Amino acid sequence: MNPVERVLRSLDRAQQRRAAPALVVGVVKKYGDDRGGLLAALITYYAFLALIPLLLLLSTVLGFVLHGNPSAQQAVVDSALSDFPIIGSQLRQNVHSVEGSGIALIVALFGLLYGVLGVAQVLQHTMAEVWNVPGTRRPGYWGRLARALLLFATLGTGLVLATGAATLTGTTLGGTAARVGSLLLSVLINTALCFACFRILTPAEVPSRGLWPGCLAAGPVFTLLQAFGALLVSHQLRHASQIYGFFATVIGLLFWLYLTAQVTVYAAETNVVVARRLWPRSLLQPPLTGPDEEVLEAIAQQEQRRPEQRVEVDFVDEADEEERAGDSSGTGHSGRAGGKGGR
Repeated sequence: MNPVERVLRSLDRAQQRRAAPALVVGVVKKYGDDRGGLLAALITYYAFLALIPLLLLLSTVLGFVLHGNPSAQQAVVDSALSDFPIIGSQLRQNVHSVEGSGIALIVALFGLLYGVLGVAQVLQHTMAEVWNVPGTRRPGYWGRLARALLLFATLGTGLVLATGAATLTGTTLGGTAARVGSLLLSVLINTALCFACFRILTPAEVPSRGLWPGCLAAGPVFTLLQAFGALLVSHQLRHASQIYGFFATVIGLLFWLYLTAQVTVYAAETNVVVARRLWPRSLLQPPLTGPDEEVLEAIAQQEQRRPEQRVEVDFVDEADEEERAGDSSGTGHSGRAGGKGGR
């Protein structure tokens, strides 16, 4: 064992003996096992596709509703939408000048339908992947469509509640107290909204109590992203905006959406790790820990695609690997025709 490996294995043993570091490592490892970065990128892509027609629809509807209505214009400026980076600043600057267009409304509706259905499908796929649900137990098209509609009804309700809470806090309190109260209410609403969305997106076989740990962690983080998202994006674009101009806005929006998607995936992974107690995980293999084997087995079994297919998983010691390879003609090995096998 070389000195670097000796140090790494010492750190590995240390984190496995302590609950908090082992839990963090377990979540990060599960994120990597499920290709969480790719799932977050897919969510970001479809969220961006949904957001552009949403902005067009929003500006068109506001053009019809707000024309000559100062009180409605002020309500939009004070709404929860004003906390979103880039969107919020555009609303504040242009709410008095937007104009409605019938053609823009139709185009925006069709584009929004395509985008929101795509992001809802990807979110459901993400939850199924994170919980390692076999393909035979995942909902069909109509079931996913019903969940997508319920998801966006829930998000719309949450937006209304967040706007009402912000308005109520602003009218009853003032100064710093209003800001603190608004943030606390936002944390509560975001946590509850996260739980409601996770319950809709997660397969029914997962109990509701298993969804709380990640939501309790994600609710405050979502609030921070809303409260400081504009500052974060402007910091990232401080130099890029001078070079790319308008495209810097798109880059910033994608950056913020990707952060939000990553928080969502990490929250879901936290739920799985806590519910199944998937820690401690080993940083260096071999040997594999019990949770390591449980995760690998679940990943293999989720690839089941047909009811008549069976996936069996087996683990062997490194010392027995040569003997097992010499007996590769036996049963129960990976790659065998008929859908059986394993390692």
